Amino acid sequence: MLALTAAEAALQLATLDEGQWYERKSGRTAARDVAVPLIAMANAEGGYVAVGIHDGAIDGVAPSRVNELLQTAHDFTTPVVRCKVAELRTAADQIVLVFQIDPGEHVHENTKGEVYLRVGDESRRLGYAQRRELEYDRGSAPFDGTSVDATRHDLSAAQVSAYQDAIGAATPEGMLAARDLLTRNGHLTVAGWLLFAERPQSLFPSAVVRVLRYADNERGTGARMTLLSGGDIRCEGSIPEQIIHAAALIEEWVPNTQPLARSGRFESRPIIPRDVWLEGLVNAVLHRSYSMAGDHVRFEIFPNRIEISNPGRFPGLADPAKPLTISRYARNPRIVRVCSDLGIARELGEGIVRIFSEMRSLGLTDPIYTQTSGSVRLVLSSADALPDDVRSGLTKSARRVLDVLRLEGRPLGTGQVAELADLARPTASRHLQALRDLGLVVWDGQGPKDPRASWRLF
Repeated sequence: MLALTAAEAALQLATLDEGQWYERKSGRTAARDVAVPLIAMANAEGGYVAVGIHDGAIDGVAPSRVNELLQTAHDFTTPVVRCKVAELRTAADQIVLVFQIDPGEHVHENTKGEVYLRVGDESRRLGYAQRRELEYDRGSAPFDGTSVDATRHDLSAAQVSAYQDAIGAATPEGMLAARDLLTRNGHLTVAGWLLFAERPQSLFPSAVVRVLRYADNERGTGARMTLLSGGDIRCEGSIPEQIIHAAALIEEWVPNTQPLARSGRFESRPIIPRDVWLEGLVNAVLHRSYSMAGDHVRFEIFPNRIEISNPGRFPGLADPAKPLTISRYARNPRIVRVCSDLGIARELGEGIVRIFSEMRSLGLTDPIYTQTSGSVRLVLSSADALPDDVRSGLTKSARRVLDVLRLEGRPLGTGQVAELADLARPTASRHLQALRDLGLVVWDGQGPKDPRASWRLF
């Protein structure tokens, strides 16, 4: 829109829906209040704020207030939010100011010490704990904004041209600049290279999606490895190409079942809905840590489940034990922005909610997120969910014991369950006995003191 004439751009901005990267403000809004979305976007993925638009109509900024608003970032944000301001004049000589905000390298706040984060079309004020975690995550600039030893001419001309046309940019350089894919010195960023290089793996060998298919519910080791012949494929190319290639392969490999459908017939369907595993795949590729060399996104397909793992922990704002409470936060804001334009990702931070909703709609058990010191893992199980009355009667520790058995996908001894669930052995044993009484788990052993006795899901 900003490539149009000033008058045309202002008219279109008046009707453009607000979202993750765009907000409108009336021309009468105080500079202190304009600072809020500037801070929120700088703390997230950048964006644009148009001042001089109210209720879908242009109300304009009074000429006497233009300088005041131009100083908003300097007067009301700390550290000062980096932004450029374009002044648009309509045919009626009304003024609309458009702030272009860069993603921040540090946490920004207003003069009251309040910190905001952009989540969908809202600028949310963070509490103390959330702010502290954001400060931890913002310890350095997002890696996808650092420069690489390559130029625009090293990119795939076809991919650059297609995206340039998609967003209406006049030149390739204009397209790259519009999405912050060039540094302030004009150098190509990591994001630009990963998104548009013919083979970005020449600089980032681990930037691949590895899809694996197993014949059994356990991986096995050595001679007992259950990986199928030809069941280990690495999907390379640019990020959009990786996702497209991996999705086609996964759709072919995911096992199907024939449950009784609402129609009263046994209908074939994948063990995990396509929308669910695709959301998990996209999230893993877009939010992985590309600065961690030597590891890649891993998508593993078993007869009874799918496991997706990616390098990099959840950001500090996220609690993997409460995935539905996770606020939007992009480790790679530039990559996410471009993939949203391409229709690969959505901008509403709703991915995890969609995954849970789809699984529950089919009566499948809830997804399970876990993280290690350097990675995040998502397990999508084809097991039936517990009835609501049964689930509500279980304690948090009992549910954790069930999750451990689902995650491992193999029989476990009482000691192993206790260790993995981070419970005392007597506590784990008590919960296992209760779960057996409910018919949810099975104990296999020759006697009470059998050292090889184990527990498994019913």
